[in-house]
Order: sequence, then C-alpha cells, then structure tokens
Amino acid sequence: MTDSAPDSSFAPLDLVPLPGSERPRATGLVPASVPLDSASTVEATLILRRRDAMSTADAVGARLTGEELAARFGADPADAALVGTTLAAQGIRVVSTDLPSRRIRITGTLANLGRVFGTTLTAANVDGIAAPHRVRSGALSVPVQLDGVVTAVLGLDNRPQARPQFRISSAKAASVSYTPVQLGELYKFPAGTDGAGQTIAIIELGGGYETTDLATYFSGLGVGSPSVTAVGVDGARNEPGQDPSGADGEVLLDIEVIGALSPAARIVVYFAPNTDAGFVDAVAEAAHASPTPVAMSISWGQSEDQWTAQARTALDDALLDAAALGVTVTAAAGDNGSSDGGGTTAKHADFPASSPHALACGGTSLRAKGAAIASETVWNDGAGGGATGGGVSDVFPLPSWQKGVGVPKAAKPGGRGVPDVAGNADPETGYQVLVDGTNAVYGGTSAVAPLWAALVARLVQSLGTPLGLLQPRLYPLHAALHDITSGNNGAYKAKKGWDACTGLGTPNGTAILAALRAAEK
Repeated sequence: MTDSAPDSSFAPLDLVPLPGSERPRATGLVPASVPLDSASTVEATLILRRRDAMSTADAVGARLTGEELAARFGADPADAALVGTTLAAQGIRVVSTDLPSRRIRITGTLANLGRVFGTTLTAANVDGIAAPHRVRSGALSVPVQLDGVVTAVLGLDNRPQARPQFRISSAKAASVSYTPVQLGELYKFPAGTDGAGQTIAIIELGGGYETTDLATYFSGLGVGSPSVTAVGVDGARNEPGQDPSGADGEVLLDIEVIGALSPAARIVVYFAPNTDAGFVDAVAEAAHASPTPVAMSISWGQSEDQWTAQARTALDDALLDAAALGVTVTAAAGDNGSSDGGGTTAKHADFPASSPHALACGGTSLRAKGAAIASETVWNDGAGGGATGGGVSDVFPLPSWQKGVGVPKAAKPGGRGVPDVAGNADPETGYQVLVDGTNAVYGGTSAVAPLWAALVARLVQSLGTPLGLLQPRLYPLHAALHDITSGNNGAYKAKKGWDACTGLGTPNGTAILAALRAAEK
C-alpha cells in the first residue's frame, strides 16, 4: 500500500481547521524508497482544552497539588468522553487518558488518522538519518464535534523536533576543565546541602546510560552512589551505547552533573522519542509525577520558528503546569549564538528556553585561580566552535519580572528576553565526564541546565519549600549573582545587569540562599 491514502470504509467527515497546526513544506527531505503502509498503526497525542484558562499569574508563588490543578485547570471528563466516542466511530482507539495534563493517547491506521485529521503523511529521510520518518505539510483539521475541544494533535509527523545542546572538546582543545564538584565550589553551592529528600527530573529525547559508567564516575569523584531511575515514555527507553558522540553524551552529561552536585537527590530520567509528542509527553509525565520533582532539567531545544504553534503552546502549557506544581524547570539556551543555528545572521531564540515558564540557562567561559573564579566571560568560540544562545522571543511577551532590565527591542516589541541566568559552558573550559566508558570534556548550555537544577534542589533542601517559577523571586535578587560584563554571542553584547548573553549572571549559591531567606522575612 502507498503513503497514507484515504480510507473509504467510513462515512465522510465534516472537518474544521486546527489553529496553529500549519507546517511549512520542509526543505532537504528525500522521499524514502519504501512508502508508508496505510494499514500500519501508529500512535499520536491529543491535547485538550483546560477547564478554565490558566495564566502565568496562576503559577507565581503557587504550589498546587495535583488534585487542585486537575480540578481547576485539567481537562473536563466530558470533553475526554466526547473525544473517545467521536474517534471510536472512525476506527481510532484511545490508548490512555490523563485528565490532569489534558492528554489523550490514541492509535489508528495511517489511513484513518490522515482522514480524520485532514492530512497526508509520507515517508522521507530527514537530515541524513537512515531510518525514514513520517512527514506532513500544511494544516491539520479535526472533526467539527471536537472544534475547540482538541487544541493540538502531536506525533503524526515524527521527524526529530529538538537537538541536544552540548559541545565536545578534544583533550588537546580543552585548555582547562573541571569536575562538576569543582564548579559547585567555585559557584559557592550552599555548604551542608546535598539535595537530600529532593527529586530531580531529567528530560532526554534519545540515548541512554550504563549504571557501570555512573558507578565508576561517581566513585572517582567520591560523592557516593546517587539514585538514578529511568522512566520510558511513548515506547522509548534507556538505550545506551547507540551514539556516544550524540544522545548518549547528553544523557551522561546531564546525570553526571546533577549527581555530582546533588548526590543525595533522587534522579529520575524520562526517555521519550525525539518528536513534538514525545517532548510534550515527557515534560507532562515528569511534572505530574509523584513525588513531584523540585527541579526539571531540559538540555534539548530548537529555534522557536522550527516548532508548529500548536506544539509550542502545548509544551509551554506543560511547563506552566510544572511551575504551578512547584517545579523549577531549567532549560539550555542553545549553543549556536544569537542566530540559534539558523544559517544566517538573523536572530532567533531557542525553545523551550524562551518560554517564560522555564529558567533559561546561558553559557560562559570560566577560568579559576585556586578555589576562586579568576575571570568569566560570555562563551563564544567563533564560527564552528559554538557560542551561548540568547536573544528575544518572537512569540512570548515580556514577562513582568523582566520589565525595566533592558531587554532589547526585537521584530515583535515586548518579547521575553533569553537567558535568565548562566554558568560555565565553554568546552575549552568544560566539564570532565565519563561517556560510554570514555573520559571526555563536554561543554555547551546542556551542562548549565543540570547545574542550575542541582543548585535548585540544594536551595529547596535548605529552605524547606519548592521554588517553582523562580524568576519572579530571582530577578530582584540579581546582586546575589556574578554579573558577566565581557563578551558577546554574535548580535548581543554583555553589559552591566541583565543581558541577552548571560542573563543576570552566574550563581553564587550561598548568596542566593541568603537573599531568598531574607526575602521571605
């Protein structure tokens, strides 16, 4: 059979367009030699509307229980039932329903899914990847009965949605490197804290880890044996040894930074497919887990304009849920300077770092003298070498806590500035890690997101309460951070105060803890 052809065994549907689902016709795709089998079955994720509208204000200072969030902002059971009966009549089955996160997982044949959602899926090779992917262009539709009820249909097109934000340094290139423990000392992580009693979630869209690697690495650092658990999402699982220079490197970097800096915390790694559905489902699963994590580290992202509006909104809503539940989400700001790898000098912000519900983490180049920081500048190794992401969002408005900090004007006035904070990211002053049995030095803002997640866990341990959406509390305490005033990421230069390279600056964990305590009085 050929690529998803219409199925004539069901009555014609009355369809209406799904706002924000438009995909431009992708360039660089090569039709696969074997077409899709229209009788094959696949799964997708539907996002339903909230019971009541939710805004950032609902997450500021909030810590809702899962039950409270479900009752106020989850999906209405009547909406979920309507989706089920409508799709069942068209031969599409509901696999699972999660009302708090408003997700319904469905399965059906390619022919039926294409017919019900008004699209044609074809097989194509993407970016040189050997295995073909399902791709589509144009907009999706939904049955008229579900108009306004279903807000996103994710996963039909399963091409890779995000990229890991790390850079590898060769032993010759790295002029200096640090263990995460050394960086925790340089950044003055609070003494007497180790993350005990806290849970930290990590989002991964590929790769895996061997427990033997972790045992060897942590033993060498003398930090004990951090608890690390893998959770599979949408059929993905921990699969180490597949790509040491790719996804495995991301996974090991994230776990080893967090485990070294918050060794007594419980670390839960969520593995999901690298698709829009997988990304959203992983974040939702982590945010709504029990126990609720105090921090969630995300080192994967993509330029804002490479997302469909529906997928971007769905992921941002999942981050909003996380914030309201008391989770501080840290996200890498990107490793391709102010252009975010767009191939031009045009400015682009990376998402999900550009979400106002994520603590966006930029990068620096750090050099130490003994136990103190000697110098710290914006990470920018020039063309091909990588540089910290940063800039102004084209889709998210300026949040209240960034008013007056000097976010530059952009094509769309009033955009959210990226990043919020920073940390060491230059691979030439990078992190000593162990990946698939090999010692290496890694950099990139991928390392900064877990560094800040580990710090958040130690702050929460000391304060005794989750921090949730941290930015409204952190921006007034900017003096507690080390301001970076030298360097650039292409279009933007560092300056006194907030800037679009390193945000408020790099952490002084002890000073941040003292400032948070003082602000509570």
